[in-house]
Amino acid sequence: MVDLSGVEFWYWWVFALFLLAVEVFAPGAIALWMGISAGIVGGLLYIFPDLLWEKQIIIFAVLSVVSVAVWRIYARKNPPASDNPNLNKRGSDLIGYSFTLTADLKNGMGRETVNGVLWKIKGRDLPEGTKVSITSVEGTALIVEPEEA
Repeated sequence: MVDLSGVEFWYWWVFALFLLAVEVFAPGAIALWMGISAGIVGGLLYIFPDLLWEKQIIIFAVLSVVSVAVWRIYARKNPPASDNPNLNKRGSDLIGYSFTLTADLKNGMGRETVNGVLWKIKGRDLPEGTKVSITSVEGTALIVEPEEA
């Protein structure tokens, strides 16, 4: 059995640095909070050098679980702001765009080149030459409705 009674404060700080390095190479904010928890335990051991190793482990475990849980709740309620929120939502910037059909829309499906890109088009059956506008995007298809005359 390993004797952990000789654990010193700087062991925890080295462990904290290791966890922070893991976070740099595998970001996800889990190792970050565990590293901070290890640093806090090291600080507590520095202040209270007689702190039993069992209590150190318990403090580390509790701090890690609580800090990760609090971070996840906070991150879910406060998503990061983006300067380009439609980055991975291809076609969403086309909503509201109007164009004229160059082919019939049959059985609710068709293909159309919009802004130089060939798209699947969905909507009710419409003849060629109908002016339509894009109302939404469904997967890789643009949903269109005829414009009112």
